[in-house]
Amino acid sequence: MQNKRKTVRDIRALKKQKQAFVCLTAYTAPMAQLADQHADMLLVGDSVGMVIYGYDSTLPVTLDIMVAHGRAVVKASQRALVVVDMPFGSYQENPAQAFRNAAHIMAETGCTAVKLEGGAEMAETVSFLAQRGVPVVGHIGLQPQSVHSAGGYRVQGRSAAEAEEIVRSAEALAQAGAFAIVCECIDSDLADLITNRIDIPIIGIGASAACDGQVIVTDDILALTAGPHPRFVSHYANLQDVIGAALKRFSEDVRARSFPSQEQTYKVSAPIPAEAAE
Repeated sequence: MQNKRKTVRDIRALKKQKQAFVCLTAYTAPMAQLADQHADMLLVGDSVGMVIYGYDSTLPVTLDIMVAHGRAVVKASQRALVVVDMPFGSYQENPAQAFRNAAHIMAETGCTAVKLEGGAEMAETVSFLAQRGVPVVGHIGLQPQSVHSAGGYRVQGRSAAEAEEIVRSAEALAQAGAFAIVCECIDSDLADLITNRIDIPIIGIGASAACDGQVIVTDDILALTAGPHPRFVSHYANLQDVIGAALKRFSEDVRARSFPSQEQTYKVSAPIPAEAAE
C-alpha cells in the first residue's frame, strides 16, 4: 500500500505546528527513491545543470531538461511533494508565458508545484499562476539565474536597503499566493525576521536554522560534487571516495582478468555449433 504524497496544505500546516521540514534535491530516479524516504519535499532544481551536466551556471538549463528530470523524480517517489524549477527564460517574459510553461511542466511530469526566482517584481506572475491552479514556491535572496546581474554568488542583505528589499519581496510573494519561499544566502537575523513575519513556510539555504524548512543540494552533502562548497554545506558522507575506491577495485579486477569470475558467467547445455567454433 503506497504512502500518501504530501500536499501543499501539509507543508503549510508544518509551519503552524512549528515542525521543521526537509527539502532535498533530486534529479534522477535512484536519488529520488532514496531521498523520498526522508524528505517532505523533493526539489528538481535547475542546479541539475551544474550537478549533472557540468555547466558553469544554471542559465543553460532548458525546459526539456527540467521536464525529463522532473518526470523521473515524480515516477520514482511516493511520499514527498515534488517541486520543479522553472528554468531561466521560461517565465520572465510575462505571466502568460509563465503559465504556459508551468502548465507544461506539471502536465508532463506530474509534479505538484513549480519554483521560480525573483522578488516583488515577480508578484504579478505568481498571482497569475496561483489563481489558475499552479502552486508556486518563490525564491529570494541569492538568485542563481541572476548571478551575472548580481555580480556573482554573494551573501544578500548586507545593507539596510538590500535587507528591506528582501523583506518587501517576501511579503509581496506571500500576498501574491506563493505557498512557500526559498531564502538563499541571506543574513541569519534577516531570515529569522522573515520567518516570523511571513505566514507561509520559509525554506532556508544558507540562511538560518530558525527557518521553517531547509533545502540542500543532496549531491553536495554526499560530497559527490567538486568543491569549493558554500560554507552552509556539510558533508554527511564522502561518497566520492567510496565510489572512487570501488571503481579502482573493479578496474584492477578487469585488468587482472579476475572479473568476471566463473560464477559470474553463463554455461548452457547446448553444444557450440561446429561452424561457430571454426
